[in-house]
Amino acid sequence: MTTSTAQSRTSGHSEVPATMRAAVLKRQGDMAMETLPVPKLEADQVLVRVAAVGVCGSDVHYYEHGRIGDYVVDHPLILGHELSGRIAAVGSDVDAGRIGQRVAVEPQRPCRKCRQCKAGRYNLCPDIEFYATPPVDGAFAEYVTIQGDFAYEIPDSVSDEAAALIEPLSVGLWACERAGIKPGSRVLIAGAGPIGIIAAQAARAYGAAEIYISDIAEDRLAFALKHGATHALNARTDSVEGLDVDAFIDASGAPQAVRSGIKAVGPAGRVILVGLGADDVELPVSYIQNHEIWLSGVFRYTNTWPLAIQLIADGKVDLDILVTGKFTLAESEEALKAGKQTGQLKAVVYPGR
Repeated sequence: MTTSTAQSRTSGHSEVPATMRAAVLKRQGDMAMETLPVPKLEADQVLVRVAAVGVCGSDVHYYEHGRIGDYVVDHPLILGHELSGRIAAVGSDVDAGRIGQRVAVEPQRPCRKCRQCKAGRYNLCPDIEFYATPPVDGAFAEYVTIQGDFAYEIPDSVSDEAAALIEPLSVGLWACERAGIKPGSRVLIAGAGPIGIIAAQAARAYGAAEIYISDIAEDRLAFALKHGATHALNARTDSVEGLDVDAFIDASGAPQAVRSGIKAVGPAGRVILVGLGADDVELPVSYIQNHEIWLSGVFRYTNTWPLAIQLIADGKVDLDILVTGKFTLAESEEALKAGKQTGQLKAVVYPGR
C-alpha cells in the first residue's frame, strides 16, 4: 500500500525475495500475471506473505465493469482485499518477535488524524486507503504490507481461509451492530449469498431469536437454513411485508427487496443497506416516516477483527463452509468468474500455489 521505504527486519528467518508474482487487472476484463518488486516497508508496517484471498463481489465488479461509482480502474490494479497470511518481515518500529505470526489482515489504512478517525469512525476517513480500491493495490500477490496493528494474530484453530473471510464477516458484524441486534431480536435478511449467510451467522452470534432470509435460489435458502437462518422465504412467492421484524438487513442490492424489506420492519425498527445495487432506489418514504424507521447504509467496518476472531475460535461462526472453489494465483481470473457457476458461494485464491 506504499512505495516509501524504511529499514526492515527478518529476525533470522529466510530472506524476503526482491520480486514477487501478482495477478494484475490491466483493464476491464483483462488479467495478467506479472513479476513485481516486493512492497517496501514503512517503519510501522509488517510484510505479510499472503496465504489465502477471498474473492469479493467488488473484485468481480472491477473486473467486469472497470469501476465502482467514482473509483475507476485507469491504471493496472491488483485486486483482492479479503486475506490472511504470515508475517515475513517487520518495519523498524515493529517488534521483530511478530515475524512468523499467522495473521488476518484488516485491509485499510486510515489517516488517524481527521475528525472521523478521532471520533472512532475511521471507516469514514476521507483519506482512507483500502486494498484493491483504485489506486491502491490489493492482495492477489505473494506479499503485501499493512500497518502492524491492522495485522491480527490468529490462533492455530482458525484456518487460513476463515482468517481471510474475517473481512466479509466484519461487514456482517458491522451490519448487526448498526441494526441493533441483541438477544431475542427478530431480523430479516435479503440475499442468501455469502454476505447474507455471514450476516445470518453474525445475527445468531448476537443472540437473534428469529432470522428470516429471503432469496430466489432454493439451494441457497436450504444452505442458509443449515448455517444461521431459522426461516427461509422464496422472494418470488413469499411476501415479507408485515413480518414486523426488529431489523432488516439488505444483502441483495435488489430495489424490490429493499422496498419490501422496509415494510417488513415494525415501528422504530432499523433498516441496514449492505448490498451493492443501483445508485438510486425509490423508497416507501411515508412508511418510513409513519413508523419512525431508522435507515442506514454500511460502509466497511471499524474495530471488528478481535470479535470476529473470537467468534470463529469459539465455533459460533463457521466461515470454512462458505469456501466452494480453490484457485492458484495464476487462476485468479477463473476465480473471479466462479461465482456465476451453480452452487458456488466463495472462491479463494492461494498466492503461494
